Amino acid sequence: MSVGIALDNILLRPAPRWAHTEYSLNYHRAYLERKTGLNSQDPRFMRRVNEVFGIDFNWLTHDGPIDWAAAGRVTDMGHAIYAADGSDLSASRPCPFGSEEEVWAFDAVAEYGLPDEEELVRLYEGLVQDARRCLPEQLTTGGYYRTLVSGAIAAFGWEMLLAACANPAKMEKVWDSFFRRTLYHMRAWARTSAAVIIQHDDFVWTSGPFMHPDLYRKVLIPRYAELWKPLHAAGQRVLFCSDGHYLEFMGDLAAAGADGFIFEPCNDFGAVAEQFGQTHCLVGSYVDCRDLTLGKWEKAQADIDRTLTALQKCRGAIWAVGNHLPPNIPEAMLDRYFDYLLPRLGR
Repeated sequence: MSVGIALDNILLRPAPRWAHTEYSLNYHRAYLERKTGLNSQDPRFMRRVNEVFGIDFNWLTHDGPIDWAAAGRVTDMGHAIYAADGSDLSASRPCPFGSEEEVWAFDAVAEYGLPDEEELVRLYEGLVQDARRCLPEQLTTGGYYRTLVSGAIAAFGWEMLLAACANPAKMEKVWDSFFRRTLYHMRAWARTSAAVIIQHDDFVWTSGPFMHPDLYRKVLIPRYAELWKPLHAAGQRVLFCSDGHYLEFMGDLAAAGADGFIFEPCNDFGAVAEQFGQTHCLVGSYVDCRDLTLGKWEKAQADIDRTLTALQKCRGAIWAVGNHLPPNIPEAMLDRYFDYLLPRLGR
């Protein structure tokens, strides 16, 4: 595990091995306690987890101190069970927006407000310093989650958002309000000592774009480019992250200034490596968590091998199961996955 290994891969500098991360590993509490020999309440626990599993890179995003639900209207679409104990299950609530006209009149800055700039910078820098103190051997990012599309999903919910998107012209000023609010936070992140920033925006579906591709290229991605200017001016690197299939937009995102891509296995890892492996850091792999969950070890093993072959075309990469390691993966499969993977990553 190494901050330097992660940063070298992101910066496309020669490194002795690929970096490694995994998402949702912390949901496997009993498994991690067994592998580390420590109780999860032990202050040494996460350091030991990262050591055992060779973690070099930790995800961190933060949307600031304002609670959107307390400040204005949001749509609670509920949450299915993800945690093993079902503690994250919640029911949906009615959308507070009664018509597309209400969505078109919406302004995210006016609705939720903006925190004090200096307070925001102190908050973000505090997160960076806390991460360095608690997990000094890993590179922990900064970042923002509710960007343009993810912000709109949180505000309107999917049904009202899709209805309002039927009029792209009226929606543009709504997108712009989420952009202006996000830009305020990215300028704050640019004033911190974070080396790497994640710009998260779930702007497509598993099947691909849910809006016309021209809207992505004319309305959304040019605004991403503006979000990343203060970060690049501060010498920070930007990793763009979205669920779903967005390979068709990676070239546009690269032109807008993304330094790397965090993506799920619904995007062909080999195709991404072929097109962007020499110019961008890739965070992901061919491995699909569903194969691990369903006990399809031969498929998972083959996908590990396929990824390692594709990585030969890359200058920088961070290995991950791109659609997480959910808590319903059997422990025996986790053992097989890590026992096979980690020696091949030089761990």
